[in-house]
Formats: sequence, structure tokens, C-alpha cells
Amino acid sequence: MLSSYVSTRILGVIPARFASSRFPGKALAPVAGKPMLQHVYERAMQSRYLTGVLIATDDERIAAAARQFGGRVRMTSTEHLSGTDRLAEVASAENAAVYVNIQGDEPLIDPEAIDAAILSVLHDENIVMGTLKKRIIDPTEVTNPNVVKVVTNLLEDAIYFSRCPIPYERDGANGQGLYYKHIGLYVYRREFLLSYPDLTVGPLERAERLEQLRALENGYRIRVKETEYESVGVDTPDDLERVNQLFTATAGSFVNHEN
Repeated sequence: MLSSYVSTRILGVIPARFASSRFPGKALAPVAGKPMLQHVYERAMQSRYLTGVLIATDDERIAAAARQFGGRVRMTSTEHLSGTDRLAEVASAENAAVYVNIQGDEPLIDPEAIDAAILSVLHDENIVMGTLKKRIIDPTEVTNPNVVKVVTNLLEDAIYFSRCPIPYERDGANGQGLYYKHIGLYVYRREFLLSYPDLTVGPLERAERLEQLRALENGYRIRVKETEYESVGVDTPDDLERVNQLFTATAGSFVNHEN
């Protein structure tokens, strides 16, 4: 799992809650005969650069299921408002140089996407946070507020994240190749992650309800690497049915690189 030229300890953390307004208990929902969380864990374990993977949860049901399939578990507070806050608690107890926040509701996560996100920060100590973007092909996603857009500068650092179409096309061009969606896979350096819960929540984060804006509003850089990985999250029972169909059609080998 560890590349021969990387000696830094890089810990993958899968935050997993039982409570969910749209789909309670989704982390344990069955996908191709296994709990969804198990698929995420097993795929994360295929990363070349992660030196360890653990599940961070506040619920004993999730902890018991994770231990049953051999997952390492860290119990965390029930008071966290975001996965990043939960990750920061893990960082206070689990020593590593870099931490990767892996969404627990993406059973088709591509290990190569995890590695790409890690490499966004690994060789530049001035970058404290990294993530991914994917070129938008479907034009309906540009105006969909549930699809978060990102714009970056020429150094691949994030300028802004928004639920609105960004950038604005003043001359009415067709926008082909201009818009990118944000893929919610985050990498943090330890010092930054430990300080994250104490950072000021600014007006942009409150308006957009996007926690990554907290880093930008407080003056930190976020490196954003382009990927072909298309995230397939499970937010509702309908999403779960779709993912099960993908597993059935591909015998569980499916990795989505296209819309």
C-alpha cells in the first residue's frame, strides 16, 4: 500500500455517522452483500500512499460493524458539525503528517483519486490542504446548486468554491471546458487540521454552506488537482439502488471516470 519513495505517515480517515436526515444508517446500508462502509474501507486500503486507514464514528452500531469486517475504529464526539471537525479530533489522538478525509458514502471511490489528492500536497510544504476537481460535461450540472463548482488560478490553487455557475460568461460563450465541479476528497497537513475547528467561520462559508471556504476566508491555500474520477455518493435510498445496479452490472469492479 505504501510507495517505496514515500516515508511520510499518511492516514486515511473515513468519518461515518449513523444519523442522516435523508438516509439514517446509510453507512451500514447493503451494497452487493456488504455494508457500504466496508466497500469504502476496502477501496481506501488499495491506495498506494496511505499508510493506514481508520473509521471515525460516534455510533457503536457503526463501530461494531466496522470491527466485524476488520476495520480499525476511533470513537469520536457526537457534537461535531462536519467531517473535518471529526477528522481534527482524530488528528489530536492519531499522529500523522497528512490526513485524508474519505467520504463514507462513496462505495465506488477510486484509490487512484485518493492518491491524486495526496500528491496535491505531498511535495509542497506550503500547501496545507488539497482536493480534486473534474471538468463538467453535463451542462445541467453548471446550474445545479447541489453540484459545487470551483475556479482555480494558474498554480492550481483554489480561488473560490460556489453552488452558483462560476466563472460568469460575459460574452455568452458555450462554456465548453470552462466549468469544473469539486470532488469532495480532502487532504490536510497535521498543523492545519488541528487548527481548523478554531478558524473563524466567515460570511462566505455561512452563505454557501461550504466548509472548505473557511480555509480560503482565513488566508490558506487549497491545491486543486484535476481528475477523471466521477464521484458517486449515496445520499438517498434511490442513490443506493443505483449503486447496487452498478455493482451488479460490473461485478463490483466499476470505477466511474465519466458522466
